[in-house]
Amino acid sequence: MAVGPTTRRRQLGADLRRLRERKGLTLEEAGARVGISKATLSRYETKEGTVKWPAVDALCREYEATDEVRKAMVELAKGAKIQGWWRSLADSIPESMNLMLTLEDEVAGEDHYACMYIPGLFQTRAYAEAVHRASEVGCPDGEVQHMVDIRMRRQELLQRAEPPHIWAVIDEAAIHRIVGGPTVMRDQLQHVLDLAEVPHVTIQILPFSRGAHAAAVGSFALLRGQTRDLDVVYVDLLGGGLFMEKPQELERYRLAFDYLRAQALDLESSTAAIHQRLREL
Repeated sequence: MAVGPTTRRRQLGADLRRLRERKGLTLEEAGARVGISKATLSRYETKEGTVKWPAVDALCREYEATDEVRKAMVELAKGAKIQGWWRSLADSIPESMNLMLTLEDEVAGEDHYACMYIPGLFQTRAYAEAVHRASEVGCPDGEVQHMVDIRMRRQELLQRAEPPHIWAVIDEAAIHRIVGGPTVMRDQLQHVLDLAEVPHVTIQILPFSRGAHAAAVGSFALLRGQTRDLDVVYVDLLGGGLFMEKPQELERYRLAFDYLRAQALDLESSTAAIHQRLREL
């Protein structure tokens, strides 16, 4: 049975292609410099088959990547056969190697459940900054701004010529929790209402009245690829996040999201709930 690429493997392939193109080399030219064939390098970049870390190390040197990038990519190559990936916020990974950005470059759609905060794709800059400052107490201002910049960059996928469909189920708690103060929260809720009018965005509110539900453990996002074997689940956890792609894991989260949107308010009622909360502020 065919096995889809792991999250590390997807990241590695995308970064190898990015570095080669930045250097202005063809597949044949780059492969010749490190002693591998054009076909082999093409497989590396298209995330197919196994990859040898010494070749990745050599390619990074030819591409004149920084030591930080080269070491990070070698680690990716060494762990490319392992499904799933824990990404800590403490990892010194360059923005260009952010896995979420890589995955969303190829995503066909996304299903989000948000229990604490408005989903990252929908956050205003002021709201996102307040979230990061609260979550990463003691984090230097420069790092907070860097993380917010990445979040804002992710939102560019909503402006694509053919954007993916984003379906979000937002717990009622997220629209009641005042993040960044009343002014920031009002702007944030209005932004959510504006997005709810966009054809490729679906937003539902899961009310307190529904009681226990299918994802009481926390927020998650199901990133849907062009085919089901390319799907990845991202679970938001304190200090980082966990990427998972084993079939049984994916099925559990697909089923959970199906239950969540069935329990949530319909679109009209969801919009009305956000309007009501906005009036209260």
